[in-house]
Amino acid sequence: MSLHEASFTIDSKTDLEAARRILEEVYDTVREESRSVREGSEDANELLAAFKELRDAAKEPTTGKLTITYEQYDTEFDTLATD
Repeated sequence: MSLHEASFTIDSKTDLEAARRILEEVYDTVREESRSVREGSEDANELLAAFKELRDAAKEPTTGKLTITYEQYDTEFDTLATD
């Protein structure tokens, strides 16, 4: 397993706006992907709720830190058979 991490310190209004835009884009992407792939499933609803919470938190005018972690596992995706 590989671990990749990037942190972004938010200590100005400009930084906050950048973090807010990142989280808005991620939320929108997750929402659209959930609709097309896992619409209505419990895991899709939980995932979307978690990203909504992140997005909404970035609307508060406070300092903070945005950390993105990507854990890369050793397993590959299953190949889908096509008819």
